[in-house]
Amino acid sequence: MSWPEWAATETHRIHASGQWRAPRDLDAQGATGALAPDGRSVVSFASNDYLGLTQHPAVVAAAHAALDRWGTGSGSARLIVGSRPVHTDLERALAEWKRSESAVLFPTGFAANLGVLTTFGGPSVLVCSDELNHASIIDGCRLSRSEVTVFHHADPEHVDRLLREVPGRRAIVVTDSVFSMDGDVAPVEDLAEVCAGHGALLVIDEAHAVLGPDPDLDGIDALRVGTLSKTLGSLGGFVAGPHAFTDLLVNRARSYIFTTASTPADAAAALAAVEVLRSPEGDALRARLRGHVEAVRAGHPSPIVPVVIGDEDAAVAASDALLARGLLVPAIRPPTVAPGTSRLRVALSAAHTDDQVAALVAALAGLAA
Repeated sequence: MSWPEWAATETHRIHASGQWRAPRDLDAQGATGALAPDGRSVVSFASNDYLGLTQHPAVVAAAHAALDRWGTGSGSARLIVGSRPVHTDLERALAEWKRSESAVLFPTGFAANLGVLTTFGGPSVLVCSDELNHASIIDGCRLSRSEVTVFHHADPEHVDRLLREVPGRRAIVVTDSVFSMDGDVAPVEDLAEVCAGHGALLVIDEAHAVLGPDPDLDGIDALRVGTLSKTLGSLGGFVAGPHAFTDLLVNRARSYIFTTASTPADAAAALAAVEVLRSPEGDALRARLRGHVEAVRAGHPSPIVPVVIGDEDAAVAASDALLARGLLVPAIRPPTVAPGTSRLRVALSAAHTDDQVAALVAALAGLAA
């Protein structure tokens, strides 16, 4: 079979399964915009801009100033000539925010997870990974060449049993702190206790942890992986932890060494966003976001609120019904989630108005009626 024939066969297979996807342009500033192809006005409940900082005046101004000072790109990897003062300033700010000795920037959160797991993993290492971890963690485990064992979702007792089977072996326990499809949280403090008892390295991906958890990892061998593209409204990733670990990443992580540094504008925007986040205004934004979550599902721990429908076609139909009311809520289907668990994935933001959230609540209630 030729390559064009193979591509046509695979394309047909995806179409036949009803799972073919393509990007839809959303011409938007904030939560409201015009959706292609017909330009209809929608309120997006699909963005990870949890605090609305992509539109914050101080964040936008910082990006503009960086463009004027350093231009559009860094032009090289950090270890050659791509490092700018703003990269170092941002790393210091991130380390302080995460109560860590140091932090190291990556071009994306995906690259950060790859860098951590390929640096600290290896053929002699056991990696215990939560069964619902993000794709970047899964791919990092594969590339690390480690022995990988998948543990039951959010089950520290299962992790403890797995580590007891390999006493004395170097091990990594890796988990999201907030899971991207269910919006539930990992028992991070319990996992930290298990890791401490076995001398394992704890790696937590805090990409979606805008409302917590924010564990105390003092005295634990741990690395905190984060993203600049969600809570901080920019683009990039980072790893925070002890100097000995982050320095090793700088010298061993291929996804750091062999890639161009983040743009100065992205770094400057993230630095300004950290300052907002750690101010009284940041507290107010998180409180507003918490209020929106309570309005949609009281007691839910994160701004990711799943509405599990089950059947793929029914989930797509529900998404289409909401879109007809001007509400953009994506249907999430296999292979992103397990068969039989197709869902609507509501992502809330402090940028949403109370009226917009109320309209969503009413629309969701109409679906259930």
